[in-house]
Amino acid sequence: MVQKKFLTIGSLIAALSVIIGAFAAHGLKSQLSDYQIGIFETGVEYQFYHAIGILIVAILADKIPARKINIIGWCFTVGIILFSGSLYLLACQEILNANLRFLGSITPLGGTFFIIGWGLLFWNALKLPKS
Repeated sequence: MVQKKFLTIGSLIAALSVIIGAFAAHGLKSQLSDYQIGIFETGVEYQFYHAIGILIVAILADKIPARKINIIGWCFTVGIILFSGSLYLLACQEILNANLRFLGSITPLGGTFFIIGWGLLFWNALKLPKS
């Protein structure tokens, strides 16, 4: 069950990375400055990297206890929402005609979830039996 959940989430988020990246490259390029495109691209990159992390979590679901693998997978998922989501909105705030600068304080929180997820994965990998 855990494996299927994170395989589904990871593959969906990876596909969305491609879609969002293509949208930015083709649909937003003329509306955003180079700086804003850079912010947006950072969001896409981190979203894709952590989608792969979620897929790794799915692969390891039968090797690490379900409770722990759930925490790791959700750390990556929440990190994507907070980190990448805030960068997308920050990059597009002029288009949205909104002052979203407060989201700048949300981005590091998403990064913290990424770090926690990778740290927990590392810690649990150390506990795996030698093969």
